Amino acid sequence: MRGLVLFLSFWITAAGAAQQPEPEALVRRITAEVLQELRADKALQAGDRQKAIRLAEAKILPHVDFMEATRFVMGRAWSRASPAQRERLAAEFRRLLIRTYANAFHGYRGQAMEVLPVRMHPQDTEVTVRNRYVRPGGPPLMVDYAMHKTPEGWKIFDVAVEGISLLMVYRAEFAEQLRRVAIDELIQGLSEKNEAHAEVR
Repeated sequence: MRGLVLFLSFWITAAGAAQQPEPEALVRRITAEVLQELRADKALQAGDRQKAIRLAEAKILPHVDFMEATRFVMGRAWSRASPAQRERLAAEFRRLLIRTYANAFHGYRGQAMEVLPVRMHPQDTEVTVRNRYVRPGGPPLMVDYAMHKTPEGWKIFDVAVEGISLLMVYRAEFAEQLRRVAIDELIQGLSEKNEAHAEVR
């Protein structure tokens, strides 16, 4: 359910986006595009993994700062990683996050999501886009998108569901592993996990 919630927060209309702050408008535009694909493709709703991955890569990937996300989850260990290790870490973590995003598409049944208005100043370089996920018969869930401004524009950095940060979860997991293994072994483990999931259709 948490996985689905992560991306249901994208699924709203883009009406009036031109009058909204840039990060909010970006989220609204992405949601409209993703929702259009989901509504039109029953295979996506039924859990077609390869289609879901392609959708995530096409619509979500360009708007996520994977390198900065990788740096954050590695914590202090990032400073010990060589440039080559950093590139490999970012590549494998990107694959992991894309799979997480793709898995969220399964089970979409038209649930509602409201993006709350964003208040920000023109000079702001970081902002949180807040979303209210409406569940039939249950209390709403809050989903927050942490975004920051990069030379390429605004990028999604982290996602939090009811205050639980996706990157903080991975940061704790990686820190625990790095107490037992070296960086190269962590990368190898990520690669093997990604390959194992890639073989599942």
